[in-house]
Amino acid sequence: MTVRLPRKLPKRPKRDNRVRCPGHLAFIRLHMCVVPGCNDTIIEAAHVRSSRDGGIAMKPGDQFAVSLCHWHHEQQHIMGEPQFQRFFQVDLLGLAQEFARRSPALARYRAKQKKEAAK
Repeated sequence: MTVRLPRKLPKRPKRDNRVRCPGHLAFIRLHMCVVPGCNDTIIEAAHVRSSRDGGIAMKPGDQFAVSLCHWHHEQQHIMGEPQFQRFFQVDLLGLAQEFARRSPALARYRAKQKKEAAK
């Protein structure tokens, strides 16, 4: 008796529409930590997970990132964002939106995406 495997499923197209913009993350790392009173200069681009394009085990798009020092970035993950925001009195999503609004690299990225979509 010959054993046959069923046909393979067709490959599904990726539906990852999240923004990936290294230039925007570099722009964020040029700024101080967003936590008031923090003067640490070793800055990381921290993704805000309360955004709408993330999910369980999915990093949100780069437009939802803020500048945090290493210690505060760790605290963001340890405490969770709601508690982190209350404790340090910061609006992470509002700050991420302001970074995105002012980022030259993200503006170039969006213009390029818009131009490609028009083709």
